Amino acid sequence: MVKTPLSTPDVRAAGWRFDNSYDRLPAPFHSRVKPTPVEKPQLVVFNRALALELGLDPDALEGGVASAVFAGNELPTGAEPIAQAYADHQFGNLTRLGDGRAILLGEHLTPSGKRFDIQLKGSGPTPYSRRGDGRAALGPMLREYVISEAMHGLGIPTTRSLAVVTTGEPVFREEPLQGAVLTRVAASHIRVGTFELFAALGDTGSLGQLCDHTLRRHFADRVGDGNPALALLHGVLERQAILLAHWLRVGFVHGVMNTDNMALSGETLDYGPCAFIDAYDPGAVFSSIDHNGRYAFGAQPRIAGWNLARFAEALLPLLHPEPEHALALAQEALATFEERSRHHWLVAFRAKLGLFTEEPGDLGVATDLLLGLHRMSADHTHTFRGLVPGPAPTAFPWTDPGLGEWHRRWNDRLARQPQSAAEVGERMRSNNPAVIPRNHVVEAMLHAAVSQGDFDPFHRLLDGLADPYVDAGKPATLTDPPPADTPRCRTFCGT
Repeated sequence: MVKTPLSTPDVRAAGWRFDNSYDRLPAPFHSRVKPTPVEKPQLVVFNRALALELGLDPDALEGGVASAVFAGNELPTGAEPIAQAYADHQFGNLTRLGDGRAILLGEHLTPSGKRFDIQLKGSGPTPYSRRGDGRAALGPMLREYVISEAMHGLGIPTTRSLAVVTTGEPVFREEPLQGAVLTRVAASHIRVGTFELFAALGDTGSLGQLCDHTLRRHFADRVGDGNPALALLHGVLERQAILLAHWLRVGFVHGVMNTDNMALSGETLDYGPCAFIDAYDPGAVFSSIDHNGRYAFGAQPRIAGWNLARFAEALLPLLHPEPEHALALAQEALATFEERSRHHWLVAFRAKLGLFTEEPGDLGVATDLLLGLHRMSADHTHTFRGLVPGPAPTAFPWTDPGLGEWHRRWNDRLARQPQSAAEVGERMRSNNPAVIPRNHVVEAMLHAAVSQGDFDPFHRLLDGLADPYVDAGKPATLTDPPPADTPRCRTFCGT
Protein backbone atom coordinates (compact mmCIF):
# COMPACT_ATOMS: atom_id res chain seq x y z
CA MET A 1 0.00 0.00 0.00
CA VAL A 2 1.30 3.46 -0.89
CA LYS A 3 1.37 5.74 2.12
CA THR A 4 0.05 9.25 1.60
CA PRO A 5 2.56 11.80 2.92
CA LEU A 6 1.32 14.63 5.07
CA SER A 7 2.00 18.27 4.32
CA THR A 8 5.61 19.42 4.42
CA PRO A 9 6.56 20.49 7.97
CA ASP A 10 7.51 24.10 8.61
CA VAL A 11 11.17 23.52 9.39
CA ARG A 12 11.86 27.18 10.05
CA ALA A 13 9.22 27.23 12.76
CA ALA A 14 10.57 24.06 14.39
CA GLY A 15 14.13 25.36 14.40
CA TRP A 16 16.00 22.48 12.75
CA ARG A 17 19.57 23.40 11.74
CA PHE A 18 21.26 20.50 9.96
CA ASP A 19 24.96 20.37 9.13
CA ASN A 20 25.76 16.78 8.21
CA SER A 21 29.48 16.17 8.53
CA TYR A 22 29.27 12.36 8.56
CA ASP A 23 27.24 12.45 5.36
CA ARG A 24 30.15 14.24 3.71
CA LEU A 25 32.41 11.25 4.30
CA PRO A 26 32.61 8.95 1.25
CA ALA A 27 30.34 6.03 0.41
CA PRO A 28 32.12 3.28 2.39
CA PHE A 29 31.00 4.95 5.60
CA HIS A 30 27.29 4.81 4.89
CA SER A 31 24.50 4.15 2.43
CA ARG A 32 21.94 6.71 1.41
CA VAL A 33 18.46 5.49 2.23
CA LYS A 34 15.14 7.11 3.12
CA PRO A 35 12.82 5.98 5.89
CA THR A 36 9.92 3.82 4.74
CA PRO A 37 6.63 5.69 5.29
CA VAL A 38 4.10 4.19 7.70
CA GLU A 39 0.34 3.99 7.60
CA LYS A 40 -0.93 6.06 10.54
CA PRO A 41 1.80 7.75 12.55
CA GLN A 42 0.71 8.97 15.97
CA LEU A 43 2.90 10.80 18.46
CA VAL A 44 2.58 9.07 21.84
CA VAL A 45 5.55 10.51 23.77
CA PHE A 46 7.38 13.79 23.19
CA ASN A 47 10.27 15.20 25.20
CA ARG A 48 9.57 18.93 25.38
CA ALA A 49 12.48 19.60 27.74
CA LEU A 50 14.95 17.98 25.35
CA ALA A 51 13.46 19.87 22.41
CA LEU A 52 14.13 23.11 24.24
CA GLU A 53 17.71 22.04 25.03
CA LEU A 54 18.21 21.42 21.31
CA GLY A 55 16.93 24.90 20.47
CA LEU A 56 13.75 23.56 18.86
CA ASP A 57 10.24 24.90 19.22
CA PRO A 58 8.21 22.25 21.07
CA ASP A 59 4.89 23.67 19.87
CA ALA A 60 5.97 23.17 16.26
CA LEU A 61 6.93 19.55 16.97
CA GLU A 62 3.60 18.28 18.22
CA GLY A 63 0.54 17.24 16.28
CA GLY A 64 0.06 15.52 12.94
CA VAL A 65 2.93 17.12 11.05
CA ALA A 66 5.40 16.29 13.81
CA SER A 67 4.14 12.70 13.86
CA ALA A 68 4.98 12.46 10.18
CA VAL A 69 8.51 13.75 10.78
CA PHE A 70 9.20 11.49 13.78
CA ALA A 71 7.86 8.48 11.87
CA GLY A 72 9.96 9.22 8.79
CA ASN A 73 7.02 9.96 6.48
CA GLU A 74 8.36 13.49 5.99
CA LEU A 75 11.91 14.80 6.11
CA PRO A 76 12.81 18.18 7.57
CA THR A 77 14.65 20.48 5.20
CA GLY A 78 18.36 19.87 5.54
CA ALA A 79 18.05 16.20 6.51
CA GLU A 80 20.21 13.86 4.42
CA PRO A 81 19.22 10.39 5.61
CA ILE A 82 21.84 7.64 5.71
CA ALA A 83 22.38 4.25 7.31
CA GLN A 84 25.83 3.95 8.85
CA ALA A 85 28.15 1.01 8.18
CA TYR A 86 30.07 -0.73 10.95
CA ALA A 87 31.22 -4.12 12.20
CA ASP A 88 30.69 -5.75 15.56
CA HIS A 89 32.09 -8.33 17.92
CA GLN A 90 28.93 -10.09 19.09
CA PHE A 91 29.78 -12.22 22.13
CA GLY A 92 33.37 -12.24 20.88
CA ASN A 93 32.71 -13.04 17.20
CA LEU A 94 33.37 -10.45 14.47
CA THR A 95 30.42 -9.70 12.19
CA ARG A 96 29.93 -7.10 9.49
CA LEU A 97 26.87 -5.04 10.28
CA GLY A 98 25.40 -1.56 9.90
CA ASP A 99 22.22 0.29 10.78
CA GLY A 100 19.68 -2.42 10.02
CA ARG A 101 16.67 -0.61 11.46
CA ALA A 102 17.92 2.91 12.09
CA ILE A 103 18.39 5.87 9.80
CA LEU A 104 20.41 8.97 10.65
CA LEU A 105 18.50 12.04 9.47
CA GLY A 106 21.49 14.29 10.02
CA GLU A 107 23.34 16.39 12.57
CA HIS A 108 21.44 19.19 14.25
CA LEU A 109 23.29 22.24 15.57
CA THR A 110 21.98 23.88 18.72
CA PRO A 111 22.06 27.68 19.04
CA SER A 112 25.29 27.32 21.07
CA GLY A 113 26.88 25.27 18.28
CA LYS A 114 26.69 21.82 19.86
CA ARG A 115 26.23 19.01 17.34
CA PHE A 116 23.80 16.11 17.82
CA ASP A 117 22.81 13.16 15.65
CA ILE A 118 19.09 12.87 15.03
CA GLN A 119 18.31 9.23 14.32
CA LEU A 120 15.08 7.35 13.67
CA LYS A 121 15.07 3.85 15.14
CA GLY A 122 12.56 1.42 13.61
CA SER A 123 12.15 3.46 10.41
CA GLY A 124 12.32 0.61 7.89
CA PRO A 125 14.85 -1.58 6.07
CA THR A 126 18.29 -0.45 4.97
CA PRO A 127 21.05 -2.13 2.94
CA TYR A 128 22.30 -3.57 6.26
CA SER A 129 19.01 -5.15 7.39
CA ARG A 130 20.03 -8.70 6.44
CA ARG A 131 16.47 -9.67 5.45
CA GLY A 132 15.03 -7.97 8.53
CA ASP A 133 12.03 -5.66 8.35
CA GLY A 134 13.86 -2.68 9.83
CA ARG A 135 11.00 -2.07 12.21
CA ALA A 136 10.67 -1.82 15.98
CA ALA A 137 7.93 -2.62 18.47
CA LEU A 138 6.40 -0.13 20.88
CA GLY A 139 7.59 -1.84 24.07
CA PRO A 140 11.36 -1.71 23.39
CA MET A 141 11.10 1.88 22.15
CA LEU A 142 9.34 2.96 25.34
CA ARG A 143 11.97 1.09 27.36
CA GLU A 144 14.77 2.97 25.61
CA TYR A 145 12.96 6.27 26.10
CA VAL A 146 12.46 5.85 29.84
CA ILE A 147 15.85 4.29 30.64
CA SER A 148 17.85 6.78 28.59
CA GLU A 149 16.05 9.67 30.24
CA ALA A 150 16.60 8.03 33.64
CA MET A 151 20.32 7.82 32.92
CA HIS A 152 20.33 11.50 31.99
CA GLY A 153 18.62 12.34 35.27
CA LEU A 154 21.22 10.28 37.13
CA GLY A 155 23.98 12.37 35.55
CA ILE A 156 25.35 9.57 33.37
CA PRO A 157 26.53 10.24 29.79
CA THR A 158 23.84 8.84 27.51
CA THR A 159 21.97 9.13 24.27
CA ARG A 160 18.58 10.79 24.74
CA SER A 161 15.06 10.18 23.44
CA LEU A 162 13.09 12.94 21.76
CA ALA A 163 9.90 11.15 20.71
CA VAL A 164 8.10 7.85 20.19
CA VAL A 165 5.57 7.48 17.39
CA THR A 166 3.32 4.50 16.81
CA THR A 167 3.09 3.49 13.17
CA GLY A 168 -0.42 2.08 12.87
CA GLU A 169 1.17 -1.10 11.51
CA PRO A 170 2.10 -4.38 13.21
CA VAL A 171 5.58 -5.83 13.42
CA PHE A 172 5.86 -9.59 13.46
CA ARG A 173 8.12 -11.32 15.96
CA GLU A 174 6.97 -14.36 17.96
CA GLU A 175 3.59 -12.63 17.77
CA PRO A 176 2.23 -9.49 16.12
CA LEU A 177 3.28 -6.37 18.03
CA GLN A 178 2.43 -2.70 17.74
CA GLY A 179 4.99 -0.91 15.58
CA ALA A 180 6.79 2.24 16.72
CA VAL A 181 9.66 4.57 15.83
CA LEU A 182 11.98 6.21 18.38
CA THR A 183 13.81 9.47 17.69
CA ARG A 184 17.22 9.14 19.30
CA VAL A 185 19.55 12.07 20.00
CA ALA A 186 23.27 11.35 20.37
CA ALA A 187 26.58 13.17 20.37
CA SER A 188 27.31 10.76 17.51
CA HIS A 189 26.86 7.11 16.57
CA ILE A 190 30.56 6.45 15.91
CA ARG A 191 31.39 3.13 17.56
CA VAL A 192 34.30 0.82 18.18
CA GLY A 193 32.67 -1.31 15.49
CA THR A 194 32.92 1.54 12.98
CA PHE A 195 36.70 1.37 13.23
CA GLU A 196 36.65 -2.43 13.20
CA LEU A 197 34.90 -2.41 9.82
CA PHE A 198 37.64 -0.53 8.00
CA ALA A 199 40.38 -2.43 9.80
CA ALA A 200 38.78 -5.71 8.69
CA LEU A 201 38.57 -4.40 5.10
CA GLY A 202 42.21 -3.32 5.20
CA ASP A 203 41.08 0.18 4.20
CA THR A 204 43.72 2.28 5.95
CA GLY A 205 42.71 5.41 4.06
CA SER A 206 39.14 5.31 5.36
CA LEU A 207 40.45 4.40 8.81
CA GLY A 208 42.55 7.57 8.81
CA GLN A 209 39.58 9.68 7.68
CA LEU A 210 37.47 8.22 10.47
CA CYS A 211 40.18 8.89 13.03
CA ASP A 212 40.47 12.54 12.00
CA HIS A 213 36.69 12.98 11.92
CA THR A 214 36.24 11.47 15.38
CA LEU A 215 39.03 13.56 16.88
CA ARG A 216 37.53 16.79 15.55
CA ARG A 217 34.05 15.86 16.65
CA HIS A 218 34.68 14.50 20.15
CA PHE A 219 38.23 15.30 21.20
CA ALA A 220 38.92 18.73 19.77
CA ASP A 221 41.40 19.43 22.57
CA ARG A 222 43.55 16.56 21.25
CA VAL A 223 43.60 17.70 17.61
CA GLY A 224 47.18 18.63 16.71
CA ASP A 225 48.80 15.98 18.90
CA GLY A 226 51.76 14.42 17.16
CA ASN A 227 50.09 11.01 16.84
CA PRO A 228 46.35 11.45 16.12
CA ALA A 229 45.48 7.76 16.50
CA LEU A 230 47.25 7.54 19.86
CA ALA A 231 45.55 10.75 21.00
CA LEU A 232 42.18 9.27 20.05
CA LEU A 233 42.93 6.00 21.84
CA HIS A 234 43.83 7.76 25.09
CA GLY A 235 40.75 9.99 24.85
CA VAL A 236 38.44 7.02 24.38
CA LEU A 237 40.08 5.05 27.20
CA GLU A 238 39.47 7.91 29.62
CA ARG A 239 35.83 8.45 28.67
CA GLN A 240 35.01 4.76 28.88
CA ALA A 241 36.61 4.51 32.31
CA ILE A 242 34.42 7.38 33.50
CA LEU A 243 31.30 5.83 31.97
CA LEU A 244 31.92 2.43 33.57
CA ALA A 245 32.35 4.03 36.99
CA HIS A 246 28.95 5.70 36.57
CA TRP A 247 27.28 2.41 35.63
CA LEU A 248 28.70 0.65 38.67
CA ARG A 249 27.82 3.59 40.92
CA VAL A 250 24.07 3.18 40.27
CA GLY A 251 23.88 -0.56 39.58
CA PHE A 252 23.29 -0.39 35.82
CA VAL A 253 23.73 -3.51 33.69
CA HIS A 254 24.02 -2.78 29.97
CA GLY A 255 23.35 -6.37 28.97
CA VAL A 256 24.80 -6.37 25.46
CA MET A 257 28.26 -4.82 25.48
CA ASN A 258 29.12 -5.78 21.92
CA THR A 259 31.61 -3.49 20.21
CA ASP A 260 28.91 -1.84 18.11
CA ASN A 261 27.31 -0.65 21.36
CA MET A 262 30.42 1.17 22.61
CA ALA A 263 30.13 4.78 21.47
CA LEU A 264 33.43 6.64 21.19
CA SER A 265 31.73 9.77 22.51
CA GLY A 266 31.55 8.07 25.92
CA GLU A 267 27.75 7.96 25.97
CA THR A 268 25.69 4.94 26.96
CA LEU A 269 24.33 3.53 23.69
CA ASP A 270 21.50 1.04 23.11
CA TYR A 271 19.02 0.08 25.82
CA GLY A 272 17.83 -3.35 24.71
CA PRO A 273 18.44 -5.96 27.44
CA CYS A 274 19.55 -3.43 30.07
CA ALA A 275 18.47 -3.53 33.71
CA PHE A 276 19.32 -2.24 37.20
CA ILE A 277 20.35 -4.52 40.04
CA ASP A 278 18.17 -4.70 43.13
CA ALA A 279 20.15 -6.91 45.53
CA TYR A 280 23.86 -6.28 45.07
CA ASP A 281 25.34 -9.11 42.99
CA PRO A 282 28.41 -8.79 40.74
CA GLY A 283 27.18 -11.83 38.80
CA ALA A 284 23.75 -10.39 38.02
CA VAL A 285 22.64 -11.16 34.45
CA PHE A 286 19.29 -10.14 33.00
CA SER A 287 19.70 -10.59 29.24
CA SER A 288 17.86 -13.65 27.90
CA ILE A 289 20.71 -14.38 25.47
CA ASP A 290 23.68 -13.96 27.82
CA HIS A 291 23.79 -17.59 28.91
CA ASN A 292 27.37 -17.56 30.22
CA GLY A 293 27.34 -14.20 32.03
CA ARG A 294 29.74 -12.51 29.63
CA TYR A 295 28.05 -9.15 30.27
CA ALA A 296 27.21 -9.61 33.96
CA PHE A 297 27.12 -6.52 36.19
CA GLY A 298 30.56 -7.05 37.70
CA ALA A 299 32.11 -8.18 34.40
CA GLN A 300 31.47 -4.85 32.67
CA PRO A 301 34.90 -3.26 33.34
CA ARG A 302 36.64 -6.38 32.00
CA ILE A 303 34.44 -6.47 28.89
CA ALA A 304 35.01 -2.75 28.33
CA GLY A 305 38.74 -3.45 28.40
CA TRP A 306 38.26 -6.28 25.89
CA ASN A 307 36.29 -4.01 23.56
CA LEU A 308 38.92 -1.30 23.85
CA ALA A 309 41.60 -3.81 22.92
CA ARG A 310 39.64 -4.44 19.69
CA PHE A 311 39.58 -0.68 19.14
CA ALA A 312 43.33 -0.48 19.63
CA GLU A 313 43.83 -3.35 17.19
CA ALA A 314 41.83 -1.48 14.58
CA LEU A 315 44.04 1.58 15.07
CA LEU A 316 47.34 -0.30 14.67
CA PRO A 317 47.95 0.77 11.03
CA LEU A 318 47.58 4.41 12.11
CA LEU A 319 49.63 4.24 15.29
CA HIS A 320 52.96 3.62 13.56
CA PRO A 321 54.14 2.27 10.18
CA GLU A 322 56.28 -0.35 11.96
CA PRO A 323 53.89 -3.09 13.23
CA GLU A 324 55.95 -3.91 16.32
CA HIS A 325 56.17 -0.25 17.33
CA ALA A 326 52.44 0.20 16.71
CA LEU A 327 51.66 -2.81 18.91
CA ALA A 328 53.89 -1.48 21.69
CA LEU A 329 52.10 1.88 21.63
CA ALA A 330 48.72 0.18 21.76
CA GLN A 331 49.71 -2.09 24.63
CA GLU A 332 51.17 0.79 26.60
CA ALA A 333 47.95 2.77 26.23
CA LEU A 334 45.69 -0.20 27.05
CA ALA A 335 47.72 -0.90 30.18
CA THR A 336 46.43 2.39 31.61
CA PHE A 337 42.76 1.38 31.44
CA GLU A 338 42.67 -0.70 34.60
CA GLU A 339 44.17 2.12 36.65
CA ARG A 340 41.89 4.70 35.01
CA SER A 341 38.88 2.52 35.82
CA ARG A 342 39.97 1.99 39.42
CA HIS A 343 40.57 5.71 39.87
CA HIS A 344 37.16 6.79 38.56
CA TRP A 345 35.39 3.98 40.42
CA LEU A 346 37.01 5.09 43.68
CA VAL A 347 36.14 8.73 42.99
CA ALA A 348 32.50 7.67 42.53
CA PHE A 349 32.39 5.52 45.67
CA ARG A 350 34.13 8.10 47.84
CA ALA A 351 31.30 10.43 46.88
CA LYS A 352 28.69 7.75 47.64
CA LEU A 353 30.22 7.29 51.09
CA GLY A 354 30.50 11.01 51.85
CA LEU A 355 34.29 11.11 51.67
CA PHE A 356 35.92 14.38 50.63
CA THR A 357 39.53 13.55 51.45
CA GLU A 358 41.66 10.65 50.22
CA GLU A 359 43.24 7.93 52.31
CA PRO A 360 45.06 4.75 51.18
CA GLY A 361 42.46 2.52 52.84
CA ASP A 362 39.45 3.98 51.01
CA LEU A 363 39.40 1.22 48.40
CA GLY A 364 39.06 -1.34 51.15
CA VAL A 365 36.26 0.62 52.84
CA ALA A 366 34.25 0.62 49.62
CA THR A 367 34.92 -2.97 48.57
CA ASP A 368 34.31 -4.40 52.05
CA LEU A 369 30.88 -2.79 52.12
CA LEU A 370 30.02 -4.32 48.75
CA LEU A 371 31.22 -7.75 49.89
CA GLY A 372 28.91 -7.47 52.89
CA LEU A 373 25.98 -6.43 50.73
CA HIS A 374 26.57 -9.45 48.52
CA ARG A 375 26.60 -11.79 51.53
CA MET A 376 23.34 -10.28 52.74
CA SER A 377 21.71 -9.94 49.30
CA ALA A 378 21.04 -6.39 50.45
CA ASP A 379 19.46 -3.86 48.13
CA HIS A 380 22.16 -1.74 46.47
CA THR A 381 20.17 1.49 46.08
CA HIS A 382 18.42 1.37 49.46
CA THR A 383 21.61 0.55 51.34
CA PHE A 384 23.57 3.53 50.10
CA ARG A 385 20.61 5.88 50.42
CA GLY A 386 20.04 4.55 53.94
CA LEU A 387 23.56 5.51 54.96
CA VAL A 388 22.85 9.18 54.33
CA PRO A 389 22.69 11.04 57.67
CA GLY A 390 19.15 12.11 58.49
CA PRO A 391 16.37 11.96 61.07
CA ALA A 392 15.00 8.64 59.83
CA PRO A 393 17.46 6.76 57.61
CA THR A 394 16.41 3.61 55.82
CA ALA A 395 17.09 0.48 57.84
CA PHE A 396 20.55 -0.98 57.22
CA PRO A 397 21.22 -4.76 57.43
CA TRP A 398 23.45 -4.69 60.53
CA THR A 399 22.68 -8.35 61.28
CA ASP A 400 25.88 -9.22 59.38
CA PRO A 401 28.81 -8.98 61.86
CA GLY A 402 31.18 -7.89 59.12
CA LEU A 403 28.92 -4.98 58.22
CA GLY A 404 28.69 -3.91 61.84
CA GLU A 405 32.48 -3.71 62.01
CA TRP A 406 32.51 -1.95 58.64
CA HIS A 407 30.10 0.69 59.98
CA ARG A 408 32.48 1.52 62.83
CA ARG A 409 35.41 1.82 60.38
CA TRP A 410 33.39 4.09 58.13
CA ASN A 411 32.39 6.40 61.00
CA ASP A 412 36.01 6.58 62.10
CA ARG A 413 36.97 7.47 58.54
CA LEU A 414 34.35 10.24 58.39
CA ALA A 415 35.66 11.63 61.68
CA ARG A 416 39.14 12.07 60.18
CA GLN A 417 37.95 14.62 57.61
CA PRO A 418 37.08 18.23 58.39
CA GLN A 419 33.66 18.35 56.71
CA SER A 420 30.53 18.56 58.83
CA ALA A 421 27.77 15.95 59.00
CA ALA A 422 25.58 18.27 56.94
CA GLU A 423 28.22 18.48 54.21
CA VAL A 424 28.65 14.72 54.25
CA GLY A 425 24.91 14.24 53.97
CA GLU A 426 24.61 16.59 51.03
CA ARG A 427 27.46 14.87 49.21
CA MET A 428 25.87 11.48 49.75
CA ARG A 429 22.36 12.61 48.76
CA SER A 430 23.68 13.99 45.47
CA ASN A 431 25.48 10.74 44.61
CA ASN A 432 23.08 8.06 45.88
CA PRO A 433 19.76 8.09 44.04
CA ALA A 434 16.51 7.68 45.94
CA VAL A 435 14.86 6.22 42.87
CA ILE A 436 16.09 4.19 39.90
CA PRO A 437 14.05 2.55 37.14
CA ARG A 438 13.33 -0.62 39.09
CA ASN A 439 12.93 -3.57 36.75
CA HIS A 440 9.55 -4.66 38.07
CA VAL A 441 8.25 -1.09 37.80
CA VAL A 442 9.50 -0.76 34.22
CA GLU A 443 7.89 -4.06 33.24
CA ALA A 444 4.56 -3.07 34.79
CA MET A 445 4.72 0.29 33.02
CA LEU A 446 5.41 -1.35 29.66
CA HIS A 447 2.55 -3.81 30.14
CA ALA A 448 0.12 -0.98 30.92
CA ALA A 449 1.21 1.09 27.91
CA VAL A 450 1.50 -1.69 25.33
CA SER A 451 -1.30 -4.04 26.37
CA GLN A 452 -3.79 -1.58 27.82
CA GLY A 453 -2.97 1.72 26.13
CA ASP A 454 -2.52 3.26 29.58
CA PHE A 455 0.43 5.70 29.59
CA ASP A 456 -0.19 7.08 33.08
CA PRO A 457 2.34 4.70 34.73
CA PHE A 458 4.87 5.67 32.04
CA HIS A 459 4.54 9.36 32.83
CA ARG A 460 4.55 8.80 36.60
CA LEU A 461 7.78 6.87 36.26
CA LEU A 462 9.31 9.57 34.06
CA ASP A 463 8.32 12.23 36.58
CA GLY A 464 9.92 10.28 39.43
CA LEU A 465 13.13 9.73 37.49
CA ALA A 466 13.50 13.37 36.47
CA ASP A 467 15.07 14.28 39.85
CA PRO A 468 16.23 10.90 41.21
CA TYR A 469 18.34 12.32 44.05
CA VAL A 470 15.33 13.95 45.76
CA ASP A 471 13.26 11.94 48.25
CA ALA A 472 10.29 14.26 48.57
CA GLY A 473 7.21 13.33 46.62
CA LYS A 474 8.46 9.91 45.51
CA PRO A 475 5.77 7.23 45.99
CA ALA A 476 6.89 3.98 47.59
CA THR A 477 5.83 2.14 44.43
CA LEU A 478 8.80 3.76 42.65
CA THR A 479 11.38 3.52 45.43
CA ASP A 480 10.73 0.19 47.14
CA PRO A 481 12.61 -2.97 46.11
CA PRO A 482 10.50 -5.63 44.39
CA PRO A 483 8.33 -7.89 46.54
CA ALA A 484 10.00 -11.13 47.54
CA ASP A 485 7.89 -13.23 45.18
CA THR A 486 8.67 -11.11 42.10
CA PRO A 487 9.91 -13.32 39.23
CA ARG A 488 13.51 -12.81 38.11
CA CYS A 489 13.65 -10.09 35.49
CA ARG A 490 14.58 -11.22 31.97
CA THR A 491 15.29 -8.65 29.27
CA PHE A 492 15.47 -8.93 25.49
CA CYS A 493 17.38 -7.17 22.74
CA GLY A 494 14.23 -5.70 21.15
CA THR A 495 14.90 -6.80 17.58
